[in-house]
Amino acid sequence: MGGSGKRAMTVEMGESEDRPERLMIGAEHNCFGCGALNTAGLGLQFFADLGGNGVWTPFTPAPRFEGYTGVVHGGIVSAVLDEVMAWSLYRHEIWAVTADLVVRFRHPVVVGEATRAVGRTIADRGRVLDLAADLRRDGDGLLLASATASFVRVPDEQADAWRDRYLTGRT
Repeated sequence: MGGSGKRAMTVEMGESEDRPERLMIGAEHNCFGCGALNTAGLGLQFFADLGGNGVWTPFTPAPRFEGYTGVVHGGIVSAVLDEVMAWSLYRHEIWAVTADLVVRFRHPVVVGEATRAVGRTIADRGRVLDLAADLRRDGDGLLLASATASFVRVPDEQADAWRDRYLTGRT
């Protein structure tokens, strides 16, 4: 199946809103965002956004992601937002790469403070897809950072290879 194939990704079913549906991502790779083999990485897990077309991830930044004292480095915040947008596409087995990314930093992201990033598709223009993401503090929902991006679909052969590498439990 090619890059625009419409097979549904399997998710681990939650029993309630307290147990969300986790995307079944293969862990045996070095992706900085979600790869279990990358000990310096973010270690993100993604969950289907049941109220929308995207995904969300919890993110409590570790001290190793610090820029200024007590504040998460902006590059890390950007990486989290980029990952949640990318997996919003991969959830639907649309394989694409980031073409441009614009991040707006609204408030400092504090080391050790629980946050949630949510990504979503805004428009599908064929080869190019437009996405958006927000990073909010868990405690009060304060918007900490937001991003918009354009992604470009990869060739079918690359999409097939990535599908086989990064997804588990596909239907």
